[in-house]
Amino acid sequence: MDRLVFTSNATIKEQATARQVLVNDLANVSTVGFKSSYDVALQSVKVEGAGFDTRYQAQTISRDLIRMDPGPIMATGRPMDVAMANSTVLTVQAANGDLAFTRRGDMKVNIQGQLENGSGHLVLGEGGPITIPPGLMVSINPDGSIYARDPAQVGPAADVLIDRLRLRDVTGVSLGRRPDGLFKVSEKPDGTDIALTQQLPQVIPQALEGSNVSAIEAMTRLIDHSRSFETQIRIIKEMKGLDESGASMMKAA
Repeated sequence: MDRLVFTSNATIKEQATARQVLVNDLANVSTVGFKSSYDVALQSVKVEGAGFDTRYQAQTISRDLIRMDPGPIMATGRPMDVAMANSTVLTVQAANGDLAFTRRGDMKVNIQGQLENGSGHLVLGEGGPITIPPGLMVSINPDGSIYARDPAQVGPAADVLIDRLRLRDVTGVSLGRRPDGLFKVSEKPDGTDIALTQQLPQVIPQALEGSNVSAIEAMTRLIDHSRSFETQIRIIKEMKGLDESGASMMKAA
């Protein structure tokens, strides 16, 4: 009888991680460029130790790899917005100075004149953080080239190349999530760069990529977890009732 209670308690504890992941996914349904990453499943593991050898415990199997499934592309018309095409990622500078990657391409110029994305991370070019000269109109090409022109110039204004977005193609590369939400090369030290390949990374100018989380799917899975939680609690209550009934019968005898 107590084996059922033991198993139910273990299942409730292990499923807590899966519920947290689903809640995090739902919270980022509208986050630009968000990628779900955490897969959680349960397996039965035999408990080793003193006592009966018939006890099994539910244990979580987790995998934290970024899913590069594309999200919806939304045209914005903003010159500094870019959506990552195919398996392209944008290189940014993390708060601690490390090189990291993201799919978030909603960029703006901060008060220091440097280009940063919507999460406040500095966008890196070929030579480091990208600086935009004040008063210039900026345009970004599909290959990541950043051009600027002076709107006050009389006559045809020539586009001047400022820098190039440091784009990387991650086809065949496993990415993990850092504590700050940025991407890193899985099983490599933080700050590890991705080697250039023959596959040229591309962006979609004046557009943004939405989250690849399906709100309906995440809600359905969360409801399933809630029902499983209720079932485990019901089992514990039933076992408690049976135990109390058995104890009272033994006292009466």
